Amino acid sequence: MERSFCVFDPVGANGPLFAITKTFQPVALREGIKLDLRAYTDEKVAAEDFKAGQCDAVLLTGTRAREFNRFTGTLEAMGAVPGEEEMRLLYNTLSQEKARPFLIDGDYEVAGVFPGGAVYLHTRDRSVDSVEKLQGKRIATLDFDTASVRMVRHVGASVVGSNSANFAGKFNNGSVDLAYAPAVAYSPLELYKGVTPNGGVFKYALAYMNFQVIIHRDRFPDDAGQMVRDQAIKRIDEAYEIIAEAEAGIPDDVWMHPPQEDVAEYDKMLRKVRLSLLEDGVYDERAINLMKAIRCRVDASRSECAS
Repeated sequence: MERSFCVFDPVGANGPLFAITKTFQPVALREGIKLDLRAYTDEKVAAEDFKAGQCDAVLLTGTRAREFNRFTGTLEAMGAVPGEEEMRLLYNTLSQEKARPFLIDGDYEVAGVFPGGAVYLHTRDRSVDSVEKLQGKRIATLDFDTASVRMVRHVGASVVGSNSANFAGKFNNGSVDLAYAPAVAYSPLELYKGVTPNGGVFKYALAYMNFQVIIHRDRFPDDAGQMVRDQAIKRIDEAYEIIAEAEAGIPDDVWMHPPQEDVAEYDKMLRKVRLSLLEDGVYDERAINLMKAIRCRVDASRSECAS
């Protein structure tokens, strides 16, 4: 059985995401599936080709995956996953067989979810170190993502419509003042060019990025999705090693650390935006409730856990 697997990797066929998906080829082959991997540097094109049936499976970011499954598309909700411990609990929950109904939406099944790391705000000017100072600043914003657009407007900054293929270039050449990305993008997309010499990376997790494998269910054996999830959870430590290495690769003097009292305020602000997006039907209530339960399990002292 030959099946096409379209892989979004901003670096292309030589990138880290494409390298990880190559390791799935021998696993799939043992199950009688020969995977034909195709690299895409433009995520929108990969999603459209998948939707049009030109790809049997696709690897996308969680935000782009929302159009195929609102439940898993909510996992990148702002502030919903504060760190690695919560993310591991979430992945362990979703990899269990009883979670499968949440991962199926019509013809589509989310066959696997992989961590991409915390999303941080990158600034060209270190003096922009609080929410108040974001007012009027230009932020490279994923224009297809309602949540990001709302968040940028909420803080009074200006939305500069961007996508995964061009946001780094806009930040690096000064067309925008700020951009947001996980640490794994810092070196491959050369974000240090935008950060140097006067900028920094704000060490506060706006969201927790993930990558999702989505398949056309009718083109694979019924147990294919669970097979991918079982493989993914076995290799979760490898993914976290890549993230840790990327975070360690950002120089100490580049990181900007917000004071603890500000962090509590940011948490409240993200919660407000998250709940407004839930009310508008952008987020899936079941996923929002699951992530709240996980946050409160890890840290019961959070103010939201009393409500």
